[in-house]
Amino acid sequence: MSNRDLKKYWKTNLKYLGILLSIWFLVSYVMGIIFVDELNTIRFGGFKLGFWFAQQGSIYFFVLIILVYIKLMNKLDKKYGVNE
Repeated sequence: MSNRDLKKYWKTNLKYLGILLSIWFLVSYVMGIIFVDELNTIRFGGFKLGFWFAQQGSIYFFVLIILVYIKLMNKLDKKYGVNE
């Protein structure tokens, strides 16, 4: 891989990381802590939604974000010819 392609590869990788970690921050911190009172007015599976985000929702979203990252990186690896 040329130096130019390597820089594009890592720039795209960092863009993916920034977006996905921002989503994780939004779900875990903002939804689970800051907006917990507003979300607690809604019920999800018998539990208050704010409680659900703080206790389980952020974990589920984190696992989902890992799966999305794997898919994105596999696609990026194939684009630049560094897939396994």
